[in-house]
Amino acid sequence: MSDAGQNETTTATDGTPAETTTNRRQPFPQGFLDAIAEGWATRPDGVPEPREQAAWAARRRDAVSRAFPGKRLVIPAGGLKQRSNDTDYPFRPHSAFAHLTGWETESEPDSVLVFEPRNGGHDAVLYFRERADRTTPEFYADASIGEFWIGPRPSLAGVSADLGLTTAHLDSLEHGDDDVILGDDDDLTRAVSELRLVKDDWEISQMRLAVDVTAKGFDDIVADLPRIIAHPRGERIIEGVFHQRARSDGNTEGYDTIAASGPHACYLHWTRNDGAVVPGDLLLVDAGVEVDSLYTADITRTIPVDGTFSPVQRRIYETVREAADAAFAAAKPGAKFRSVHEAAMKVIAARVAEWGLLPVSADEALDPRRGGQHRRYMVHGTSHHLGIDVHDCAQARRDMYYDGELEPGMVFTIEPGLYFQVDDLTVPEEYRGIGVRIEDDILMTVDGPENLSAGIPRTADEVEEWVARLSQR
Repeated sequence: MSDAGQNETTTATDGTPAETTTNRRQPFPQGFLDAIAEGWATRPDGVPEPREQAAWAARRRDAVSRAFPGKRLVIPAGGLKQRSNDTDYPFRPHSAFAHLTGWETESEPDSVLVFEPRNGGHDAVLYFRERADRTTPEFYADASIGEFWIGPRPSLAGVSADLGLTTAHLDSLEHGDDDVILGDDDDLTRAVSELRLVKDDWEISQMRLAVDVTAKGFDDIVADLPRIIAHPRGERIIEGVFHQRARSDGNTEGYDTIAASGPHACYLHWTRNDGAVVPGDLLLVDAGVEVDSLYTADITRTIPVDGTFSPVQRRIYETVREAADAAFAAAKPGAKFRSVHEAAMKVIAARVAEWGLLPVSADEALDPRRGGQHRRYMVHGTSHHLGIDVHDCAQARRDMYYDGELEPGMVFTIEPGLYFQVDDLTVPEEYRGIGVRIEDDILMTVDGPENLSAGIPRTADEVEEWVARLSQR
C-alpha cells in the first residue's frame, strides 16, 4: 500500500500553503507545488440522466415531509470509520440516507440530506464535499478524500442531475438550534425506519436481484466442496468463495458470512470461520449478497459435507424444514408478524418433546408464562424484516413490527433452527454437535407469501441431489 501520509501540506492562517513534517511525512517542495497546478485536461461538463431510483426516493422524501410539517430535518450519511491507524473501513452510508436519496455505493462520506421547511412542505438539499480544485492540497495531499489518492469524486451538478436533488457544498451547511437530527431525535429515527416496512416496486426488484446473486454464491460453495474439504481451514475457503461472488456480482456481503461446520453450526453467529470442513458433519452457511443498491439477501442452508444426511441428521433437518413450512403457511396478509414465529415454535416444541428432550409436555413448553423449555434448542426468533439492512426497520415501534400485521410489500425471513451443543447433556450423544438452520427470504403479496429463495434446494432430498450434481461426487 502506498504511503498515504508521505506528503502533507496544510494551509496557514494567512491562506498560504504551510508545509508540515511529522514522523514519516515529507514536505512538498515549491517545484512540486508549481508543477501540480498545471497540465490537467478539462473535466467533462456533461451531466447524467436521473437514475431509475431517483423518482422512488423522491416519493419517500415526500412521505417524510408530510410526517414532519414545519420541521427542519437533518439526515447525515455518516463518515469514515477507522480500522487501524490511518486505514479506514470501506464507507457505507447510513441506510436511511441511502433510502431517501437513492445515493448508494457512490455516496460521499460526511454528506448530509436536509429537509428545509417551505410553504407547508420541504425543499430537500443534499450537502456534500465537491471534488477539489487540482491546485489545492486536498486534491494531492489528503489520502482520505483527495482524488489523487482515491480516484474521481463527483461534482455538485452531476449529483444533482443524477439524483434529482438540489445540491450544495458541505462547507455551506449551517445547523440550527431546532434541527431534528436522525439518530438524536427518536421520532425521526423511528419514522424513517418504519418507512421501510413496506417496500416499493423498485426495492422489491433489488431484493429479487440480491437473492438471485446469493443463490449463485451458494452454488459456488457446493461446487467447491472438494477443495473446501481438503483445506485445514475449509470454513475460510467458503467465506472466500462467497466473497468472490459478492464482490463480482454485487457490492459486498450484507453481513459477515457464517461458515459453520460440525459443532460450530450450533453457535448462532459463528463468524470466526477457522475450522475444518469434515465429511460426515453438517455445514451451515448463512450468507447474503448486498447488491450495489445496498439491498441484501439473508439465506441459510445446511448441507451434509459428504453429500448424504445420516438418519439422525435427516430427522433434525426435516424437523426444521417442517417448522419453516408451518411458518410459511401462517404468513398471510393481515396476520400478526409474531404468528410466523409462533407457528414454527409449535413444531419445534412438539418434536423435541416427542424425542424425550423436554421435562414437560409440548403444550406446557408453549405456555407464555411458565414455558419456554424448548427454546434451549432454538433461542433465536424465526423472522425479521429484511431490506437495505439485514435486520431492517429495527427502530420501528413494537406494534408496527413484532405485533404488527403483515402487509403486501413486506420482505422478511423465515429461519427456524435446532442446535444441540456438543456438550449439552440434556440430549442423546448422537444429537450433540448437530446444528441446523434453514432460512428463506419471503415477500408478502396480496395473494400470500412468495418464497424468493425457493430456487435454492430446501428438502433433504433436494440438498443431497444438489451436492451430488455440483460437487461431482
